[in-house]
Amino acid sequence: MRFLVRSLIGLFLLSLTVGFLGLAAFSMFSAIQTRLSDEPDARPARERVFAVNTITVTPKTLIPEMTVFGEVQSRRTLELRSAVAGTLVELASEFEEGGQVKNGQLLAQIDPADMQSALDRAKADILQAEAEVRDADRALQLARDELAVAEEQNLLRQRAFVRQQDLRERGVGTDASVEIAELEASSARQSVVARRQSLAQAEARLDQSKTALLREQIDLAEAERRLADTNIYAAFTGTLSDVSAVQGARITSGEQLARLVDPDQLEVRFRLSTAQYARLLDQNGGLQQVPVNVTLDVLGFDHIAQGMVTRESAAVGEGQTGRLLFATLDQPLGFKPGDFVTVRIAEPALDNVVKLPSAAVGADQTVLVLDDDDRLEVSQVQLMRRQDNDVIVTAPTLAGRDIVAERTPLLGAGIKVRRLNDNTSDVVEMLMLSPERRTKLITFVEENDSMPDAAKARILGQLKQDQVPASVVTRLESRMGS
Repeated sequence: MRFLVRSLIGLFLLSLTVGFLGLAAFSMFSAIQTRLSDEPDARPARERVFAVNTITVTPKTLIPEMTVFGEVQSRRTLELRSAVAGTLVELASEFEEGGQVKNGQLLAQIDPADMQSALDRAKADILQAEAEVRDADRALQLARDELAVAEEQNLLRQRAFVRQQDLRERGVGTDASVEIAELEASSARQSVVARRQSLAQAEARLDQSKTALLREQIDLAEAERRLADTNIYAAFTGTLSDVSAVQGARITSGEQLARLVDPDQLEVRFRLSTAQYARLLDQNGGLQQVPVNVTLDVLGFDHIAQGMVTRESAAVGEGQTGRLLFATLDQPLGFKPGDFVTVRIAEPALDNVVKLPSAAVGADQTVLVLDDDDRLEVSQVQLMRRQDNDVIVTAPTLAGRDIVAERTPLLGAGIKVRRLNDNTSDVVEMLMLSPERRTKLITFVEENDSMPDAAKARILGQLKQDQVPASVVTRLESRMGS
């Protein structure tokens, strides 16, 4: 009996244990299911705010600049060439590369012996021609005297002939006497003709001698000029370049010895596109004389000179485009012909335009404008000029508004932004807080364990003031709301 009671008690305890184990297993399974099915508490998503640099649109009058590259050249260059052939017997000490010479200075001399001999022969020929002229003149005077005598004799012979005819008519003279007188008159007339012919020959001889004298004078002038060409002088004050002559060398006629360059008469030549060239034209289509700045980069130091556009090329040039322009430099100190320089040309002024960074304007000529809620919106502008890393645009409807200075692919219409450089006002906005609002903010700061002690003390000091910066209040209340 005792055994049966103990068996039943043991069976009851076993059943109770199994029941508790099943209940525990069910409770655990239910807890796991509940855990898996419950959604975690999610924090409300915050809108992402991008920080941007802004620029306030302020239309004004600007003078654009075109930047091109050009080459410096001399306005006055002379090639020193030999007009005669010969041997260089003398060279000036400055006749070298880079030598500074003065106006009228003797630079080189060619052996003048042959030219001096030719000059002497020309002078001798002049003396002979002058003697021939004098001889022809005397012969002409004699021919005139002989003609006068012959005409006088002819007149006497004619009178004698008439007298003999008269005597025959009166019966005193004879036919033979008349015939003899007629023959003598005829001979006298023939003598006059001969003397006239001699006079014509004497006049022709005088003309020929004068012509010969003129030729000799021309030969003398040529000989003097060739002798003078043996001396080569500087036509103006300047610097020698491309010097190739040496003393004692045999040179030919027309051979180049050097080039003389005026370093004070420099200009820069540069090429513009047709569109750039059109901006420099006046109302009549003529080129305006606009100022230019010429810059030469010398080891990082900019050497600058001012100038003025003076003229343009007559033709475009084969294989070229645009227009070739020339600008005269006012004070070209430090510049040399051949320098590669940067030319900045001042264009006519533009009214009611804005200068912006290139990154602020998109490829479709739009900008991102901030509205009153600091959200972005797209606005259209008109591109006028590109100038280095900036652009000049017209935006009459955006005057006084802020635009994004640097666009990125993350920015677009409707996105909320925060100004990094609030250039709308330098005055900090202050707020008067109610006691409840102030207490709430102070409690939030004191209970915030993640805030550094120094920042917490600074913010608490601001909250205890009569007026609190609006930016501080806005920042704290946004965190409290999260």
